[in-house]
Amino acid sequence: MSDIEKVIKQISAGINKALSPDRFRIRRELDRIRQKAKTGTDGKKTIQALQGLSRRLERSMALRRERVRSLPRFSFPDVLPITDKKDEIIEAIRRHPVVIISGETGSGKTTQIPKFCLAAGRGIDGKIGCTQPRRIAAVTVANRIAEELGEPPGRSVGYKIRFQDKTGPDAFIKIMTDGILLAEAQSDPRLSDYDTLIVDEAHERSLNIDFLLGILKTLLKRRKDLRVIITSATIDTEKFAAAFDAAPIIEVSGRTYPVEVRWEQTDERPGGSDNAADTELTHVEKAVAAVSRIVREPGGGDILVFMPTEQDIRDTIEILEGRKFPGAAVFPLFARLTASDQARVFSARAARKIIVATNIAETSLTIPGIKYVVDTGLARVSQYNPRTRTTALPVIEVSRSSADQRMGRCGRVQNGVCVRLYTETDYNTRPRFTLPEILRSNLAEVILRMLALKLPEIAAFPFLDRPPDKSI
Repeated sequence: MSDIEKVIKQISAGINKALSPDRFRIRRELDRIRQKAKTGTDGKKTIQALQGLSRRLERSMALRRERVRSLPRFSFPDVLPITDKKDEIIEAIRRHPVVIISGETGSGKTTQIPKFCLAAGRGIDGKIGCTQPRRIAAVTVANRIAEELGEPPGRSVGYKIRFQDKTGPDAFIKIMTDGILLAEAQSDPRLSDYDTLIVDEAHERSLNIDFLLGILKTLLKRRKDLRVIITSATIDTEKFAAAFDAAPIIEVSGRTYPVEVRWEQTDERPGGSDNAADTELTHVEKAVAAVSRIVREPGGGDILVFMPTEQDIRDTIEILEGRKFPGAAVFPLFARLTASDQARVFSARAARKIIVATNIAETSLTIPGIKYVVDTGLARVSQYNPRTRTTALPVIEVSRSSADQRMGRCGRVQNGVCVRLYTETDYNTRPRFTLPEILRSNLAEVILRMLALKLPEIAAFPFLDRPPDKSI
């Protein structure tokens, strides 16, 4: 065996001990050098190139060994329901390329699954990436996991959102919006920085989530080392399992405290008087009336009110602040708020918090101390009308799964109460899940987006719900 062949064999044997981002590049460079050697290239130059590649491999192997030594200490809170499934989930992550975890709201899946991945030996070869649908969720989840590890954000756990990257070079876990991971897939189609990817809140079925799932389904064929975990609170598990070649499904129980559901169609006017003849109260007026009744109940507890639009939030807050409830503070929560204003919602304070939010607070975010949820049953949802060729943002009734998500915001640390400002009959007639965005979007926008992301043609892309041919 020649010296060149010996060095090539040594490098080949060590590639799997390198970091994930380096493996593909080193293997590709080795193939290039091997091909040149076959054509009779100067042997001295070939040896020099191989020696340089060998040094790169040694550095990568040393960095990997250092990551093993610097792995953070982690533990799992016994109070969270998902901890009971810890061993089953860790073993599934080790054995299967794709795992689907259906966890009810309050199970602890968002904060604990990245740590389960560490326990399964992931996060060494590359980062554990976890996507969130919204920026505020990415930041709060990263901060919470870092707190549980006893570290400041940005060391072992970081986050990346638009215009802000707080991920250290030696991070093990990176929380980001799904849009950030899509952007990274443009510059690195193999997503080689990661050895594990978690798609959280997949039930939302936004375009970003559907694009990501399709990309990962394709990528798994090329990257046998990659692990994908799909999680949600209210997921169509069978559809996801079928899309990923009968991936195993693990179901986790949710809240540990009972939630009382009150079905309300109140005729109470905002001023506090009742008028049975007047049933045309707005959802803002109904919500204010419900909050007014709650604050008169003994026992205290923070209140979370779901509104469909930012303007509704402002109107509601204006009325609530005018009521001057003793010992209460009112806060807005919507996506366009500044980070400092959003942080006020999560801060501990003596005053009773009344938080008025859009459906941004429906998933991922756990606001401590919520005992009451007031649900208008409404949300603003983008919809495309093919007949008029226009996209609108109407306020519509949410699905049953969304309503259940909202109810799950309470009952976390004590018995909860969910006041629904609609009838039980109305709830039962609503669709089970929200229609995926791909089925209610202008496909011209979708196709342009796919071109920008350098994805295959829409007819060939593995969407979970493929748009009808006539729409394409």
